[in-house]
Amino acid sequence: MDFTNMTVDQLLERRSAIAVELDKDDADLDALEAEVRAINEEIENRKRDEQRKTDLRAAVANGAGEVTNKIEKVEENKMTFDEIRAMPSYVDAYANYIKTGRDTECRAILTDNAGNISGKDGPVPVPTIVDEIVRTAWERDEIARRLRRTFFRGNLKVAFELSADPAVIHAEGSGAVTEENLQIGIINMVPATVKKFVRISDEAVTMGGEAFLRYVYDELTYQIIRKVVATAVAAVAGAGTTSSASAIGVPVVSGAPSLTIIGQAFANLSDEAANNVIVMNKLTYAEFLTAQAAGSFNFDPFIGMPVLFNNSLPAYSAAASGAVYAFVGDLNGVQANYPEGDGVAIKYDDLSEAEEDMVKIVGRQYVAVALTAPGRFCNIAKA
Repeated sequence: MDFTNMTVDQLLERRSAIAVELDKDDADLDALEAEVRAINEEIENRKRDEQRKTDLRAAVANGAGEVTNKIEKVEENKMTFDEIRAMPSYVDAYANYIKTGRDTECRAILTDNAGNISGKDGPVPVPTIVDEIVRTAWERDEIARRLRRTFFRGNLKVAFELSADPAVIHAEGSGAVTEENLQIGIINMVPATVKKFVRISDEAVTMGGEAFLRYVYDELTYQIIRKVVATAVAAVAGAGTTSSASAIGVPVVSGAPSLTIIGQAFANLSDEAANNVIVMNKLTYAEFLTAQAAGSFNFDPFIGMPVLFNNSLPAYSAAASGAVYAFVGDLNGVQANYPEGDGVAIKYDDLSEAEEDMVKIVGRQYVAVALTAPGRFCNIAKA
């Protein structure tokens, strides 16, 4: 278990809880003993580190250090960049930076502990818990974690094969092969800002550093990723049926939810479509189950593929004639490019609604989402 993000109080609290767990009949004594040892070791390591800092400060105050060119230098064991970002004091400092817009406290912690390490200059780095929140939000969403993520600066042009002649067998002594007729299309990915705006009370603002960051980032990140996923789904469902020099086409089969329509859609995928899934509204899923039950035999209408749900697609019962209500394919064929990284930037306003004891918080993420690989999808539309 990783204890690096826990405070000493939290470690002691966990150790006390283990004492209670030991009395349970089904307690895993070996695991609990190992956890107590790890907690004790972590506490002792922190005590030693704190004592070392205290001794070092005392030595500096008493004139210790090697003088070179009249500049006093003291040897210190500098922490790694990620270790600093995981420090509870840095988490608290970053929370204060979000609330006040002043980064002095964060900069001071970085300078004191990191020395000349790369990354302490430039934008204020987020604590490791914020990275974990974003990463967890991506992994939690079954569609989001299957998208292809890139981090190229500015607009991104992605080439795809519009048409090409196949390879041929060249027999020895025969004439030269014909030059391939290859046509390339270009997808121009232009990023846009995805935003989510929430209000929180003054009471919520007074939460501790980590609690405050989790409270804010959990909600903002979840909602922003939901929008990115809905945009990815729309990129597939809204595609035309034919490819052009600047857009990838997606074939479509039409019909009601049945035992065979998923198989028909799957047959339209290219050999490059590897990790295939089905995406639909949950109400549409119920229609497929009805079709399965009506068949009175054990046949899987989804032919073994995972079914992922996204209610930005219309339910079959509510879809207009010709509207796409599901699709089959490899979600790696949709690309999300983050020119500024996949973190969530925060704007904090505690003044405009101060009379109501409310604080406005806006989260933003700069991203471009597009269908960039041909042959990876087939849409299913209402007849």
